[in-house]
Amino acid sequence: MPIILAIETSSELASCALLRGDTVISRVSSGVRTHSQSVLPMIQELLAEAGIALKQCDAIAFGSGPGSFTGVRTACGIAQGLAFGADLPVVPVVTLDAMALACRQQYGAADVLAVLDARMGEVYWAQYRFEADAAAPATVLPPALSAPDGVSPQGAPVACGNGLSAYAEAFPAGGHAEVMPHAEQVARLARIAFAAGKTVTAAEAQPLYLRNKIAYTQAERREMAVAKAAEGVA
Repeated sequence: MPIILAIETSSELASCALLRGDTVISRVSSGVRTHSQSVLPMIQELLAEAGIALKQCDAIAFGSGPGSFTGVRTACGIAQGLAFGADLPVVPVVTLDAMALACRQQYGAADVLAVLDARMGEVYWAQYRFEADAAAPATVLPPALSAPDGVSPQGAPVACGNGLSAYAEAFPAGGHAEVMPHAEQVARLARIAFAAGKTVTAAEAQPLYLRNKIAYTQAERREMAVAKAAEGVA
């Protein structure tokens, strides 16, 4: 079984996970303003707990988005830096895919609608289906960005994600608003992708954006500078 180190910072929750065989250990930190400062210490804790060096991992995975622009840039930048330093492949994992897997694991849902708050009165969403004992979801409707009332799933999937609570009036049926992207699910999906040869080089790793971004804010520039500094970590 490959050893996968995963990073997920696409929302207000930052998490890192290390998957070895069927065992996964993780760390979590909340607060979007601290993501770039918290990720590397969490990774160092995980490696120390597992008693391994970064170079002993087989791949670095990250939640590629959609999500917070700054967050997905941070995860991608740190994953690139670590992969460059340790000469490892990278596995980008769609954050909504990870949410769907979490909903499956926690609630046994076969049909899942993942809805993530995109701010500015919009949500990121996608629909998935788990066939029988499938370890990864099949995409029914791919990731999209729309107003909350523009979410139009097929059938009656189980809904999850903080978009449900952020725009409760658009989702009267409710769902599992506490389900969010997490590095544990990113790691499990990355292991499947890794086994299938679906990896990229550090230079090829890119975030998944569904919203155009015209200019960086000062805070985003600071976050990206910290992420770039991580390239020297190995």
